[in-house]
Amino acid sequence: MLRSELVTHLQEQFAPMKAADVEHAVDIVLEEISQALADGGRVELRGLGAFSVRKRDARTGRNPRTGAAVKVAAKRVPFFKPGKELRLKVNGGEEP
Repeated sequence: MLRSELVTHLQEQFAPMKAADVEHAVDIVLEEISQALADGGRVELRGLGAFSVRKRDARTGRNPRTGAAVKVAAKRVPFFKPGKELRLKVNGGEEP
């Protein structure tokens, strides 16, 4: 699902609201999640899962074209851990 599809679907569910208002609400939610992660925090949405930031150490990688060694700097990356309800829904009600 694309962001625009999400906005369209929500606008259908909340018909009295204008599409611009729904789009603005989606923007705010996504920006708040992004800002919390940028600040090093964690965002937990019950029934969906938890967004967090993980630290990746510096390492030596390889250039796929030349095979030459390349230094990759340490960085922080976003991480999503699905909640039990989402895992069950995705797996048809069965725990993997």
